[in-house]
Amino acid sequence: MRLTSLRRNEDGAAAVEMALAVPILLSLIYGIFQIGVIMSASAGMQHALGEGARYATIFPTPSDAQIVTRMQNKVFGMNIGTFSTPTVATPATTVCTNCRLLTVSYTVTPNFLFFNAPPVTLTRTKQVYLSF
Repeated sequence: MRLTSLRRNEDGAAAVEMALAVPILLSLIYGIFQIGVIMSASAGMQHALGEGARYATIFPTPSDAQIVTRMQNKVFGMNIGTFSTPTVATPATTVCTNCRLLTVSYTVTPNFLFFNAPPVTLTRTKQVYLSF
């Protein structure tokens, strides 16, 4: 008789359901935050490339080091991952001898509270024509 009444008792069922659902919900919310961090870094890389391209086209004969410094100063993000040092290279083709390829990379290992995802590396490149 007592066992039957214990089986029908639903006291604490909500607490058990919450204990099962909360870790999953927290993991999803934190995952959304991690994706936002990656998107912010992507926007920061695009901004740095734009600033580097603007510097290369507006100022007469800028050195590659000046362009790299400008891009390093303009990159932004949440500082959870790491930005590589921007690079400036001359394209291998002979079609454009007054061009430069600007490149920025960002690497982060997303943390989803209960496990780490594989590292994510974003690389952005922009070709710019130098002014004379």
